[in-house]
This record gives sequence, C-alpha cells and structure tokens, in this order.
Amino acid sequence: MMFLQIFQGLYTFFITAPEIAFARLFLILLAFLFIFLSYRKVLEPLIMLPMGVGMLAVNGGLMMMEAGQLGNLFINPMASNVEELMYYLQIDFLQPIYTFTFSNGLIAVLIFMGIGAITDIDILLARPFMSLFLAVFAELGTIATLPIAMAMGLPPNEAAAIALVGGADGPMVLYGSILLARDLFVPITVVAYIYLGVIYAGYPLLVRIIPKRLRGVEMDFRSIPKVSRGAKFTFAIVMVSFLSLLFPVAAPLFAGFFLGLAIKEAGIPRYIDFLSGPLLYGATLFLGFTLGALLGVDIILNPKVLLLLVLGVIALTLSGLGGIAGGLIYAKFSKEPFNPLLGIAAVSCVPTTAKVAQKCAAAANRKAMILPFAMGPCVAGVITTAIIAGIYISGLSLLTG
Repeated sequence: MMFLQIFQGLYTFFITAPEIAFARLFLILLAFLFIFLSYRKVLEPLIMLPMGVGMLAVNGGLMMMEAGQLGNLFINPMASNVEELMYYLQIDFLQPIYTFTFSNGLIAVLIFMGIGAITDIDILLARPFMSLFLAVFAELGTIATLPIAMAMGLPPNEAAAIALVGGADGPMVLYGSILLARDLFVPITVVAYIYLGVIYAGYPLLVRIIPKRLRGVEMDFRSIPKVSRGAKFTFAIVMVSFLSLLFPVAAPLFAGFFLGLAIKEAGIPRYIDFLSGPLLYGATLFLGFTLGALLGVDIILNPKVLLLLVLGVIALTLSGLGGIAGGLIYAKFSKEPFNPLLGIAAVSCVPTTAKVAQKCAAAANRKAMILPFAMGPCVAGVITTAIIAGIYISGLSLLTG
C-alpha cells in the first residue's frame, strides 16, 4: 500500500468508501463510452468528446490534498467566499474559467452569440406561423415537466430548472439553472448536456411514430418567398428590444443571440468569422471540458441526481412527442406538401434537431430535402424556450419575493 501512494489516483481507490470507489469506476467507464461514441459520431463530438475527457481525468485524478482531504486540481464549484475563491483560483486550473464564465452565465451568452452568427432565419420570417406553431407544440416537455417535477417532490425553482431541459437548449439550461437552482446548477447542466448529446441517436427512434410515407414527403422550395437582408436585420433589432423589455432576466441571452444574428445580416465579415469560429467553438470546447470536470463522484452520489435523470428523459421525450404531434396536425391542414418531421426540428437544439429531421427524411426518401425548412421551427424553438425561461425566472422571483 505504501508503494501505491506514489500513484495516488490508484491509491485513493483503496482508502475511500466502496460506494465512492465504484462510482468513480462507473464514471471512468462512462467517460470511455462517451469518448468512443463521439469518435464514431454516434454522439455529438463537439460536446461529448471534451466532456468525456474531462470526466475521465477528474475521476481518475482524485488524490490526497491538504489536511488529509480528497480532491483534484480541476475545479471546486462550491467555493463561495472571497478567501476560498482566491485559494482555488491559484490551485485549480479550470477554476478561473468556471468562476468567470460559468457561475455568471457568460459562457452561455458567448455561445448564443456564435449561434446567432451562423443561424439562418429565412424560413422563420418566410413561414412565421408554421415555425412558431411547431415551436409551441415542441415546448410540451418544458411546460409539462414543471408540475410533474413538483409532484415528484422538487420545489418550484428546481422543478422549473430541470423542466428547461425540455427545450433542448444547453446554454439556456445552464443560464436558467444558475438563476433558478444554483445549488443544483452543476447536476442539472451536466444532465442536460449528456441528454442533448444523445438526442442525435434517440430522436430518430421516436419519429418512427410518423408513418414512413409522411416522413418521406418532399417539400416545394419554389413556395419559399425571398427575405431581404434588411428585413432579417430589422427583425433581429426589433426582437432583442421587444423581448428584453418583456423579460429582462433573460436579456443577456437575447442580446447575445440577436447581436450575432444582426452582425451576420449586416455582413461584417471579420466579426462573423470571429463569432462563428474562434468564439463559438472555443466556448463550446471549454463548456464540454469543464462540464466533464464537474461530473465527479460527489455529483453522481447526490441523491437528487437520479430524479433529475428521470425528469430530463421525461422533458425531452415529451418535447419530441409534442413536436411530432404539431407536425402531424400542421400536415393535416396544410394546403402544400408538408413533412411532419419538421416538428422534431422545433425542439430547439440548433442545428442538431434540424439535422435529425433531415436525416430521418432522407432515410425514408432520398429525394426529400427538408433541412432549410427545418431551420425555421428550430430557430423559433430557441425564441420560445427563452420566453418560457424568462417567465419561469420572473414568475418564481415574484412568488418567492
């Protein structure tokens, strides 16, 4: 045993309680699985690969710290007072990233800027009723999970935070959980991103509810009216003003997304290149890596985590079913050929669910190209999820205030 003390990651397996040792082993194996599946493109590699590496390192790198305490050199999300924060800022290499970008929601805003700079809103403006109709149906999980979570014993603020997973918008969940349930911010955000990573594999199974002949419906591109760049720029400015007036608590997210969109439509190449490249992918890389480092054994042993895992599945499943129902209803009354798979795209994991819709359409009919249409409800879903987040945060503040 003395020899093993040289290799402290192994040594700490033998000096901790069995449940901690087994939980560490489970998380290490889960990390290997995430890494493998992201490498094979089964899961979204932009998030799941850095998350898997972070999980692997933080759970393998447990060691003896000062005063005989167990710890690692990654991050301490529980540090709160100034003296404690200054200590960990000098010890844990990810602490500055967490403290200065996670705990205040900045990283969510940065990602929203990048998403805005790559988002196509032509279909949203050309077909606003269709896009918003599907987006409202796809919020079923975001709305219905709130009373379900409360019935399962969570207080309203925590129930609202986990319900936001139904919007399938990772930065929104991160931002909302910080404001609604700071004590559960880490497990809720980690649960959200794990599930968002598996959407690409899970939703294609869910859409089999739709008959194959409907999944293969081809849509007519000639029916799309042209939308001018000026109209899209005006839309961005009007929406950020309007939504910020209505929901100030979500104004940073609105500002980030619509600033990126306004820069794209204003045609400022250097800003577009920066937001859509280094900023977006740099923030996404550190988001995934830091979330992986947060998923230590202390998180998995939190008794509320199992409940959050269950509620996350419920939220995303209900949202997917709601989107499918909206797509089938719209297809029933549409006078033009309409593919109901657009409903699943309204679950606003931009652009993943739009790509899922296209993938499923192509599997049913190789000629079916619906991706451009899918971006309309996908972007509308971002807006409706942000509105619901604003309602939850403002409403609960009034109730508790």
